[in-house]
Amino acid sequence: MDFFQTISVPAIVISVYGVLAVYKSVFKNDKFNTFIPLLAALIGAFFGIMMYLGFPDMIPADNVCAAAIIGAASGWAATGVHQTGKQLKSGGAQNDREK
Repeated sequence: MDFFQTISVPAIVISVYGVLAVYKSVFKNDKFNTFIPLLAALIGAFFGIMMYLGFPDMIPADNVCAAAIIGAASGWAATGVHQTGKQLKSGGAQNDREK
């Protein structure tokens, strides 16, 4: 595994996180926010497929399906990164139980 394959997953995570930040600023309704994890997976799968088709050596996948799965998992990881930061900032689950 070379350098580019190592950074491909974090690159997809950061890209999806940025797209979702724009999405959340445009759609401020809670109804739209319920679709963020699904949207993150779809955007990640799209990025994974595009990376595989455009630069196949950059993503550790042997076919388009594997690239889509890697991208989708990376997209879901973007929501996890957001929630981790949010929980650390607010005090985590301990804070939720006290309310």
